[in-house]
Amino acid sequence: MAIFSYKGINSSGKEIKATINSEGLNQAKQKLKSQGIMLIEIVEQKADTMKQKNSINFGGGVNIEDLSLMTRQLATLIKAKIQIVEALSALMDQTDHPKLKIVLSEIRQKVNEGSSLAASLNDYPKIFNNVYVNMVEAGEQSGNLEVVLMRLADFTESQLKLKNKIKGALTYPIIMVLIGTVMFGVIFAVVIPKIAKIFVSMKRELPLMTRISIGISNIVQNYWWLLIIGAVAVFYLIRKFIASPRGELWWHKTILKLPLVGELVTMINVSRFSSTLATLLNSGVPILTSLTIVKNLIANVHMQKAVEEARTFVQEGASMSIPLIKSQLFPTMMTHMIKLGERSGEIEPMLMIVSENYEDQVNNKLNNLTSTLEPIMMVAMGLGVGFVVFSVVIPMMELNSIQR
Repeated sequence: MAIFSYKGINSSGKEIKATINSEGLNQAKQKLKSQGIMLIEIVEQKADTMKQKNSINFGGGVNIEDLSLMTRQLATLIKAKIQIVEALSALMDQTDHPKLKIVLSEIRQKVNEGSSLAASLNDYPKIFNNVYVNMVEAGEQSGNLEVVLMRLADFTESQLKLKNKIKGALTYPIIMVLIGTVMFGVIFAVVIPKIAKIFVSMKRELPLMTRISIGISNIVQNYWWLLIIGAVAVFYLIRKFIASPRGELWWHKTILKLPLVGELVTMINVSRFSSTLATLLNSGVPILTSLTIVKNLIANVHMQKAVEEARTFVQEGASMSIPLIKSQLFPTMMTHMIKLGERSGEIEPMLMIVSENYEDQVNNKLNNLTSTLEPIMMVAMGLGVGFVVFSVVIPMMELNSIQR
């Protein structure tokens, strides 16, 4: 079943634009004709052609919420013993996301032609990542596709919750920085210059704080364009340096050493490593493949290197915990649990325990980070405002004393 977008005129003489599901072009035309629609244009929609069109019209990418919902619905349909092709057809009718609807249509067609579901999903890497495809493949091979899809839905939702939690923790600091920047920009560009004229007329030596404020005001007034260009240039150069191999290594090492942030980044990566590896292994994905996938999901290059070494150790028949311990980047509790899991043959439950533990720690850390940053930023803004106020008040007091 394919999806066609069309433009036509209905029985009332009104021009309409919409989409229709049909097995082929001729069937689509017959459906529209039976509905009393006179066709002007009809085109089959494909995911590849959608990438070339405006995202405003076609919704851009597929977000995690839509993907998680689709996965859970597919698992429910397969659990009800509905064939995959029919299940995909039902999903096409249920989803409101334009791009996902077309992708599902193309996947359904490929599965109907004999391709496996995993192979069909693999043609859309921007929507279905390596974790998703490999878990589906393992589910198909083991005959437990519905169970694997349910795990995938849970895994996707947990990743979404973590992502939203991080966004929520960063929202307040970002808003405060933006408000503070705008506020001080207005003060130094508009307020200080007017007051400075009064101070200059005093023909007296001004306090250091006042001279600094006037100097900053002159820079903001006369060289604001240079400040913007400089800020953009610095941002660009820093990003370019971080993107280089040497800069990336330095930056990722520095992040891990930062107070508050370093510990949080470590916890997030450990939680992601544990939950993803446990989910993949529970779904029947081979451990070497699982470690390769997990390595690519870890954001820190030094931790990635440690996981790559762990994969080499496993390939040679050794314990994966040895290089993780040697790197000193992973918490002792995690490496100890992995070692116990390898000895007992129950590494998946151990990884799930680690994942749940560090997920709770990440949530607590994010809550604490917000509550810690709030007073720090308030104090910083208070000091800035206090500096400006005193730079204005002190000369004003001197002016009043002279007038008396």
